[in-house]
Amino acid sequence: MASKINLKDIAQEALDGKFEQISGYDAAFLYAESPTSPMHIATLSIMEGSLNFKDFKKIVASKLHLMPKFRQRLLHVPMDLDYPYWVDDPNFELDLHLNRMKLADPSNWESLRRTTSRIFSAPLDLRRPLWSIHFIEGIDEIPQIPKGSVAIVSKVHHVMIDGNSGVGLMGILFDQDAKVKPIDKSKIKKYDPDPLPDDISLLLKSGYGFLKNPFKIPRTVAETAVAFVRSRASKTLSIQKEFATARYPVPITIFNGNVSPKRTWGTAILSFDRVNKLRKSTGGSINDVILAICAGALRRYLLEKEKLPLQPLVANVPISIRNENDTSHNNQIANMMIQLATHIEDPLERLEYIQEQTMLGKSRHKTMGAKTLSKMADAVPFGLANLAARIYSKYNIKDLHRPPFNVTITNVPGPSKLLYLNGHKVVAIFGLTPVVDGFGLIIAAFSYNGNISITTTSDKRTMPDAYLFSRYIRESANELEGLMVQQKKKRAPEKKEVKQKSQSTVFFNTLKRYLKKENGLVKKYEGIYHINVDMGATSECWEIDLTQEAVNIKKTTKLDPKTVLEIEDANLYALYKKKLLFDELKIQQRLKLSGTVANKRKFTNLIKAFLDR
Repeated sequence: MASKINLKDIAQEALDGKFEQISGYDAAFLYAESPTSPMHIATLSIMEGSLNFKDFKKIVASKLHLMPKFRQRLLHVPMDLDYPYWVDDPNFELDLHLNRMKLADPSNWESLRRTTSRIFSAPLDLRRPLWSIHFIEGIDEIPQIPKGSVAIVSKVHHVMIDGNSGVGLMGILFDQDAKVKPIDKSKIKKYDPDPLPDDISLLLKSGYGFLKNPFKIPRTVAETAVAFVRSRASKTLSIQKEFATARYPVPITIFNGNVSPKRTWGTAILSFDRVNKLRKSTGGSINDVILAICAGALRRYLLEKEKLPLQPLVANVPISIRNENDTSHNNQIANMMIQLATHIEDPLERLEYIQEQTMLGKSRHKTMGAKTLSKMADAVPFGLANLAARIYSKYNIKDLHRPPFNVTITNVPGPSKLLYLNGHKVVAIFGLTPVVDGFGLIIAAFSYNGNISITTTSDKRTMPDAYLFSRYIRESANELEGLMVQQKKKRAPEKKEVKQKSQSTVFFNTLKRYLKKENGLVKKYEGIYHINVDMGATSECWEIDLTQEAVNIKKTTKLDPKTVLEIEDANLYALYKKKLLFDELKIQQRLKLSGTVANKRKFTNLIKAFLDR
């Protein structure tokens, strides 16, 4: 006699299942996938010296347990009634994700660029874990790189990670020292996948999620409406109304047509110190300078093609909303629209125009809009989101309205020091990003070991000469730097030497009084912290010593590199007066916090506790 099906047991098994559902925001990257627009991101890393492929395979195998999604695949709910789930792939094979090849002759930079473009153009297999690595040997003719070096092109679908979590994955794969670490194959952790859930389990889990929160959609809509009203009120009362869409509509450009399957890309490498000097000269952020450099290149590129619109191009600038303590790998980004002032000829005026907007909008958008956007993405009816993405592309709906923006420019701070892979130095890292119909150009800035690589990704139809555009980026940076130097020389004779007085001394005096009263905080955040206050021509170094019973805050001549906060005097004073937010300054890169992850977290929490007193 057949045994009865116990629905209670099935339901309990479904609810207790370890499989995780993707968010609405992540799903957008999945549903945007098309034959001409694979939605993966990639990095090209160049290793110095002859790295052995078998050793590399062992390194990847030994670290896979630290990256669970790299052995998981997406499992769709029947009839697409809900977003897919991440499940362990019972058929995972590392060899299916690693590809070994030799660079074609001549094995120079141009050949590597062509090979990387071809690899990046190919979509990932959506039936398997969504990543692949190409191990490219035989780099012999690239200047300043030893003969026989290796390039690694890694592709990961955007549904898995965003830019900042991608940097976190580098910390897992790469080392921070040059020590060669032999890997014992017998010590590689065995993969023991959970069984695949059946269709009934998936439907039950999705149904439970809806029953648990049946008012998810109306509540999100209500919260969004409130946020919208507040944002409209703030815009009416601020200078930001000068940049309203009604006055400055987004122009239609050559970057906003249909894309072809073949990707093109080029990269410009700039010195971080030189870019940082430009930032200090203007009082803005690194991001402002990068936007201005890209704007100069865009203006020249379109002028030469006689395609420059009268209205300024609008850039979509993604900003991370990831919490300091967040170690997850899912997408946590919001978007801000910035006019790039491509209608202004003078580079310095163009930079000022961009700075004015970012100063007004960046953190305000983050605090008001980011979480709302995330909630909205999760509230979109499930099958409808998939259908909408496909209809938008299939029927060229982009042609029926102006684009919301013309180009995406993203800036991801990477490792500041050298990385290694089993003793081999990582010479350079470049990021490639997906383009879709209507948005055929994306520019990604990535900082690593004292350099900023600004990589342009497009397609053969939109920008067949991406290498030329990269040259314009370098020339735009040189032009901006030259004008800054000239301006400084003109002003030099007019300046009188005046001993600068710090505005932010009151910050340290008040902090000392506060900590003397709050003995519990002193114990909680025990340690030594340093703040370097930049006052332009000079700087002051302060030490906060919380290792003794008596709180000691004083000026010092030595900075402990374990925990250092670098900030301009005016910004620290504005922080103290609550005219700026700590997270705002961090997002805009107008403060730099270095040290171990634990110390940075402690110091950040200490400062926030003081500011929220």
